[in-house]
Amino acid sequence: MTNPALKTLFHPFEAGELVPPRAGARVLFLGAEPGFRLPAGFDAAIEAVQGFRPDVLALSAAGIETTPQPSGTGFDAALVLAGRHRGLNERRIADALERTAPGALLLVAGGKEDGVASLRKRVSGLATLEGQMPKFHGLAFWLHRPADPASIVAALRAANQPLLVDGRFRTAPGMFSHDRVDAGSALLAAHLPAALAGSVADFCAGWGYLAASVLDRCPKVEAIDLFEADWAALEAARANLAGRSARIGFFWHDLLGETVTRRYDAVVMNPPYHRGRAADPTLGMAMIGKAAAALRRGGRLLMVANRQLPYEAILATAFARFEEIARDRDFKLLAAVAK
Repeated sequence: MTNPALKTLFHPFEAGELVPPRAGARVLFLGAEPGFRLPAGFDAAIEAVQGFRPDVLALSAAGIETTPQPSGTGFDAALVLAGRHRGLNERRIADALERTAPGALLLVAGGKEDGVASLRKRVSGLATLEGQMPKFHGLAFWLHRPADPASIVAALRAANQPLLVDGRFRTAPGMFSHDRVDAGSALLAAHLPAALAGSVADFCAGWGYLAASVLDRCPKVEAIDLFEADWAALEAARANLAGRSARIGFFWHDLLGETVTRRYDAVVMNPPYHRGRAADPTLGMAMIGKAAAALRRGGRLLMVANRQLPYEAILATAFARFEEIARDRDFKLLAAVAK
């Protein structure tokens, strides 16, 4: 489903409030998502930046080349599609100010339910906004880059510095559970069997907490591969696991849209169950199917889930057997053996 904030973002051009960038101009598009349509007269070349693998694949399928992080300077304009994570939004605006030329247009838009009004207020406290336009249950606002944006950039970055979680994990705003160890992952880590051995895959690995826990608690594990759709989180995991003696692989991967070609003795995972703001148990169900396909015969799945999620039926179908091995007030731990 196309994000309606994409229509909000381009509406000021459609409505004639802003002049579309012409051919020969370079436009940086931070947080680009698939499904946007350029308005008439918008002939500039776009450099799309997106770190979420499913969106990258969809953009690529539409013929839009995408990079996971911005590069280059001197852009003639920048577009920022704001999402739910305020810290990530502010970091993207800082990136846009740093990478555009003096006087370049900076246009930001997001959905009202994602807090775009508070983002506008935050930015307006640091810089002079030149216009705003509500449309499609969202809000667009814009300014032109001042000659020296250093103080604005510094304020945005100072409020959104990388964190050190649990005394050893580097994270950043925008990553899942960036400010603490997720309670479900912690429950799974506490119940990892010391006898776990061989090669392991960590599906939806995030910034590396579960993979580190496997290596800490399971000395017979020889290799572990991390699969993660969020490029920034995977890069954080790479840094957080540096120096380990086990063989470690890092895969920027859409588990539901791309095939896992290797086979494993075990899979650990804390799968997502939200698509946007809406709960969607089918995501976890699909992940269970992918885990079953990635395991060798007799291999083990160890997963954590919210207690109310209905995963038992798919586990019974996809695996030789399964059991619940622990639970607390919010989560349950499920273990299964591959056919």
